[in-house]
Amino acid sequence: MTVAAAAQPRPSLFQRMWRGISIVFESRVATIGLAMVLFWIIVAIISLFWTPYPENSSLFVQNLPPNATNLLGTDHLGRDILSRLMVGTQVILLKTRLPEMTVGGLFLVLAAIPALVSFIAYLLVLAKMFGASGTLWGILGIIPVVSFIWGWINARRHKLTGTMIVWTLAMVAAALLILGSPSFRETTLGRISLPGGVAIWGVFGSLTLGALLGLNAGYRGGWWDQSIMQVLDALIAFPRIVLYLVVIAALGQGDLVVILAITVTGAPGVARLARGLTLDIKTRDYIRAAETRGENKWFIMFREILPNASGPLLVDAMLRVGYAIFAIGTLGFLGIGLPPPDPDWGNMVNEARRNIFANPLAVIWPALSIATLVIGLNLFADGLNEEMTRYQK
Repeated sequence: MTVAAAAQPRPSLFQRMWRGISIVFESRVATIGLAMVLFWIIVAIISLFWTPYPENSSLFVQNLPPNATNLLGTDHLGRDILSRLMVGTQVILLKTRLPEMTVGGLFLVLAAIPALVSFIAYLLVLAKMFGASGTLWGILGIIPVVSFIWGWINARRHKLTGTMIVWTLAMVAAALLILGSPSFRETTLGRISLPGGVAIWGVFGSLTLGALLGLNAGYRGGWWDQSIMQVLDALIAFPRIVLYLVVIAALGQGDLVVILAITVTGAPGVARLARGLTLDIKTRDYIRAAETRGENKWFIMFREILPNASGPLLVDAMLRVGYAIFAIGTLGFLGIGLPPPDPDWGNMVNEARRNIFANPLAVIWPALSIATLVIGLNLFADGLNEEMTRYQK
């Protein structure tokens, strides 16, 4: 390294972030796609605070063409189409509605996450201390609170500091379970929403589950690979719409059910991609070096392999957001998608098709909205993939 190079200051965090984002603007296709996606994101944000009229109120004459009052016209019930389109964008991109629950129910849901993590860590510690037979004792002893304390002490003795943190989470889970007792279940919270739309959470779920399964199948090989991929191949063999119908028929309608359906149907494709990338990356020299250092398999998968496979996975995830939007529209058209009160673009098409000859624009506007958002996502993903490939070369 020369003296001049050493004297240059290190780029700031903002500069490094901008250098990564600027790759998008080097591709005209990605820039056009990003502009289309940002348009709908801005529309969704505006709709959180303002719409021309209430989206579910029949305030006008039915099946009006576009006019000075209703810029996109009205539907068969006299509702403003523009307002319904704006609010419909929220449930896809910005918010996920949770079912009505009580304070106790919320505590029980919050307790499930640290309890599950602590349970897995509990089994791992016992297996490390007593061998495979410790798993059985872990299953038998996980219920009493004493087992948490015993596990925390033994984790400290074996210098498993990460597991000690998880045991603290288990204590939090136990406290939340107590708060979820019947005395707290009388107070109703009403309907609340999570940040992030149904399509975003569905793709995030499929990306997380698929990457986890694909990494284990590709890196571990053997019966791990065989068993995981056989199950995923069985899921791929079913048509997606059939899997959607099975999940929704079993669990009912709701935003979380649609997210689960998208996760189940999308995870096999992500897992196959992650497995293929892992099979290639695990032959690299830095993976051999990590194995020589005696690193844990989970460390190698998530700290060595996953960061180097993240580019194709993220591009695939952007494409899957478009698939998820199509899936939401399809389920809404069939009448089993996102429930009221917020309008769903697919359901808007389904309702308007009955009056398509009297008011064809009521079908065209939501269909055009779905098409433009999905096309924008595809253009953005394709352009970004092209630029990343060219940059790596």
